[in-house]
Amino acid sequence: MARVRLGEVATERRETHKGSKSGYPVVGLEHLIPENVNLSMWDESGVNTFTKMFHKGDVLFGRRRAYLKKAVIAPFDGICSGDITVIVSRPEYILPELLPFVIQNEAFFDYAVGKSAGSLSPRVKWEYLREYEFDLPAMDEQRKLARVLWAVNDTIEAYKRLMTATEDLVRGQFVEMYDSGQYPYMMLSDLSEQWLKGQPFKKDDMTEDGKIPCIHYGELFTKYGPIIENVLSKTNRNMIRASKKGDILFPASDVTTTGLTRCSALMSDGVLLGGDIIILRLKSGFCPEYVSEAICCQRRQLLSRITGSLIRHLSANALKTVKIPIPPLDLQQQFADFVHQADKSKSSLQKALIVARNISRKIISENLG
Repeated sequence: MARVRLGEVATERRETHKGSKSGYPVVGLEHLIPENVNLSMWDESGVNTFTKMFHKGDVLFGRRRAYLKKAVIAPFDGICSGDITVIVSRPEYILPELLPFVIQNEAFFDYAVGKSAGSLSPRVKWEYLREYEFDLPAMDEQRKLARVLWAVNDTIEAYKRLMTATEDLVRGQFVEMYDSGQYPYMMLSDLSEQWLKGQPFKKDDMTEDGKIPCIHYGELFTKYGPIIENVLSKTNRNMIRASKKGDILFPASDVTTTGLTRCSALMSDGVLLGGDIIILRLKSGFCPEYVSEAICCQRRQLLSRITGSLIRHLSANALKTVKIPIPPLDLQQQFADFVHQADKSKSSLQKALIVARNISRKIISENLG
């Protein structure tokens, strides 16, 4: 095993495209999903100002806000944003199929963040990335390592597909039972007793020996679904305003629109909620689990209320006009019971997904550290 610099085994592709973009998929930063090595979204409209080319097998690394941990392998030739660094392996030194895991690596992201410049929108240049050092096994070991890592990644993708299928089942059941016009629609403002904002705190304020349960707004994307039964994080920060069982939580900002088309019903009192969380406190007579899932099913309405370009935002005022169907309370509870069962399945899949990701991280750190 040799200690190498990234620039010794890989290069930056600086190819540009001139002329019509017809037929070329286009990839922006918003299409790169944090901590995912597979590219699953892109644009084919051809309406953009991008000119940077990439080819199948290249690694696309989001050099702006490197802390978001965006790096994928390109499944085709295309055009991408200038805020994406295109990294190409030198196959005589490193297998192309192993390079994505060198980049999709906690140590690499930490290094990239440390070398980034800028305050509001920090970026890192290739001239710094090329100096990143890591351990590189001999070619035979690289082949074995790549096979193992891709097998683990296939398992991760399978878990994600099952979670999506579970969500689709719930959405389909909702539309069939409630969203076909047989029940009156009400605006969220008519359901609300109060709209609140959370209390600002940092991720560093969360600690294993904390006494107060807490939810950072970023955890709404990564750890929780439409129903939050058990709060996973804790803090020792003083709590100014505590949650109330049945509060509906919305993330107020994200780098993608997808992250804002969601909410969660918190089924616990006394939780410290982060500063970028919008809180809808319901009047009596409504089932929080039903309301949460009903809102999540209104993707078009939510998307139409999102503002901003680099950072996307959603406000309480915008949410107040979202409309959802309101069946009788007993039918709301009936659907909530169904969602609870689906959520248990998703929770099991989520736990398995976390285990698989931890295995991948451990293999990478031990062999490519």
